[in-house]
Amino acid sequence: MDELKIGNHYLIHCYKHNKQIYKVWEEAILLDVKENCLIFGNNRTKVIEADGRSWRTREPAVMYFFTDKWYNIIGQYKKDGIQYYCNIASPFVLDGGAVKYIDYDLDLRVFPDGSFKILDRGEYNYHKNQMHYSNDLDKILKAELSNLITMVRNKEWPFQHEDLKKYYHIYKDIKMKV
Repeated sequence: MDELKIGNHYLIHCYKHNKQIYKVWEEAILLDVKENCLIFGNNRTKVIEADGRSWRTREPAVMYFFTDKWYNIIGQYKKDGIQYYCNIASPFVLDGGAVKYIDYDLDLRVFPDGSFKILDRGEYNYHKNQMHYSNDLDKILKAELSNLITMVRNKEWPFQHEDLKKYYHIYKDIKMKV
């Protein structure tokens, strides 16, 4: 990950297990490079869906993508406080100017008070059957969901608001210089 530069802009490409593009985020600004994690920020970025429809994100976000974990985490500044949206997903790969990963439907929404809700189980089961997820993959994805829940309950990194605030300030500083 030596070629990465703080402040550079990247795309985010989200795929499904069948290798079809699912969504593209047009902006992610690199905020930090850790041994196994890239951290990005964005705000009101354009998202293009597979069917061509597009929309903009509503709030500032700090995104954590891992090279060795089957999830990514998005910290969001909502009106009622900081929330986290966790996607069960493949570890990312960096391909040119794009962060790429496979989305596996299961999501975990973490609310400002630390409570959480598992989302999209029906969609996961549908795609698991339709796209023939292996038993090994199914076990990995469910184990990672369980790991995320443990991390949320224990307020482990990156589920710490101060860390998210630090990265949001870095994001704002970079944007002001542009």
